[in-house]
Amino acid sequence: MSERLIRVSIPEQRLTLLEAGGATRVYPVSTARNGPGERRGSGCTPRGWHRVRIGIGAGRPLGTVFVGRRPTGEIYGPELVARHPERDWILTRILWLTGLEPGRNRGGECDTLRRFIYIHGCPDTAPLGVPLSHGCIRMRGQDVLELFERVKAGDRVFVAG
Repeated sequence: MSERLIRVSIPEQRLTLLEAGGATRVYPVSTARNGPGERRGSGCTPRGWHRVRIGIGAGRPLGTVFVGRRPTGEIYGPELVARHPERDWILTRILWLTGLEPGRNRGGECDTLRRFIYIHGCPDTAPLGVPLSHGCIRMRGQDVLELFERVKAGDRVFVAG
């Protein structure tokens, strides 16, 4: 088991990376506008123990746009925003989470993985520190890039609500 732990505080809108027992990095985030919750279709951020299932986007440039976990070939910018104002931007890197607690965030109607819950980049102009996402955990591009480089698939994630 890894010595790394990602701790997300929904009330504080903060992500803390702990390595070898101590906090090494603290980042502002934005969790779900609908608050904490585990049900499919709720638009809520799931609580409890998770792990990073897979990291997506290694080697891609800052601002890479993802749709369906695949890079579109686009780089986020004002022209793109003007053409697609309705998009929920998933940028730079994706850490796809899977729940570890059967009946709470794993399996059935509460499965974090099947809900496609990620830690991912968002536009630098998007507000952080306030809940605005559709369930994911949003971070600034440079912050998610740094986090991505420090964590690995299998690292534990605890989301406190």
